[in-house]
Amino acid sequence: MANTSFKWRKWNNILHRDIGYLAFGLTLIYSISGVALNHMRDWNPNYSIVHQEVQWEGGVPAGKVPPATVKSFLATIGEEDGYKNHYRPDSEVFKVFVHSGNVVLNSSTGKGYLEKIERRPMFYEFNFLHYNPRVLWTWFSDIFCGALVIVAITGLFVLKGRKGITGRGAWLTAIGVIIPALFLIAYL
Repeated sequence: MANTSFKWRKWNNILHRDIGYLAFGLTLIYSISGVALNHMRDWNPNYSIVHQEVQWEGGVPAGKVPPATVKSFLATIGEEDGYKNHYRPDSEVFKVFVHSGNVVLNSSTGKGYLEKIERRPMFYEFNFLHYNPRVLWTWFSDIFCGALVIVAITGLFVLKGRKGITGRGAWLTAIGVIIPALFLIAYL
């Protein structure tokens, strides 16, 4: 006579494994962006400010400087395509606006700096997804959250005995519930 009983542990482990594989990429995205967003007081997780010293050889020409001349200077620092506008706020400062930044120069010496805002690779994209940019992504993200609940529950029953939920697993699970509860009590 064949054993026809349902093998719930086998199916639990299969479900845990396969959903875990599917959730791998999103778990990394949400984990990395979550850490980045937790520390927004310490840094900007989306952008960095880059400073580069620059030199306009011979100093900035006196008087009104045509855009073509400014673009020629910008070509020497790799910003020829970024030109937006320029002006002289006072006799000693010449300022050029470029895409995502600006150049500030001493008019007489030509010394100055380029300051640009750049997207942080990977963090910008991960944080964009973490903020739920579109309705379709929100639904996908909600499905992912449901998948995490399934992974958490099925994970409780992967191992048997002393290392499973009836042994050491019970203590670790309890600690994992108590720690956030204590933070809630402390913060609320």
